[in-house]
Amino acid sequence: MSDSQQPIAVAAFFDIDNTIMRGASIYHLARGLFSRKILKPTDLANYAVAQGKYLISGSENMQDISRIRDNALAFAKGRTVDEMNALCEDIYDEIMADKVWPGTVQLAHTHRDAGHAVWLVSAAPIELANIIATKLGLTGAIGTVSEIRHGKYTGKLKTVPMHGPEKATAIRELASEHGIDLQHSFAYSDSSNDIPLLESVGNPIAINPDGNLRTYALEHKWPIHDFRRERLVRRYAVPAGATALALIGAGAGLMIASRRNKKSGQS
Repeated sequence: MSDSQQPIAVAAFFDIDNTIMRGASIYHLARGLFSRKILKPTDLANYAVAQGKYLISGSENMQDISRIRDNALAFAKGRTVDEMNALCEDIYDEIMADKVWPGTVQLAHTHRDAGHAVWLVSAAPIELANIIATKLGLTGAIGTVSEIRHGKYTGKLKTVPMHGPEKATAIRELASEHGIDLQHSFAYSDSSNDIPLLESVGNPIAINPDGNLRTYALEHKWPIHDFRRERLVRRYAVPAGATALALIGAGAGLMIASRRNKKSGQS
């Protein structure tokens, strides 16, 4: 077979948060760590505030992402790789498994069954992203990598966070390593922050898009899949907003309570 007749290597790249699963994977991880008394109330408060803001605005805030990343690095410091992998797997089974979007997973499996490589691309810690990929039967994951020395986390990042333009850079490097033709490949995301990722492939698709991505997708005639059932969104619009405000309020309340406890302990 000549080079021109060689089969084309195709991949599909999926964001995780609000694309593969409802909500932010790092927030679900934080809930599991809090229930195990690994995170303090103030740590969970930061995650709750960020999650509440997302539910209201539908878009990610870089300051919130930076604060959450720093918290994640702090709790990982000194822990072993095996310990982190076990925690991520347990918390996925306990909290995250029932939050995946069946429609998105079906799309991923359709690509897999067609012989495409299916990669998750996320700002989530690579350990968590790998667990999700394995649980869903996908090829693998690209995520944020923390520094490890002597089998333990140092509390620092080894790479820049896998967010925004970094995702586009990462899949280009992956494509070069694995002989993937990006022009014949696919990418899926909910966030306008991932437009660089989506524009890196020949077949960009918006999934549960935020307002900016929906507008951009419509302007560029990209396919849009919205698995959030519109009937339920209309029916529960007020409660959903109330839930978001409650998360922000709960986060602020946890911070205040923690400060009061510290003061009373010092008096």
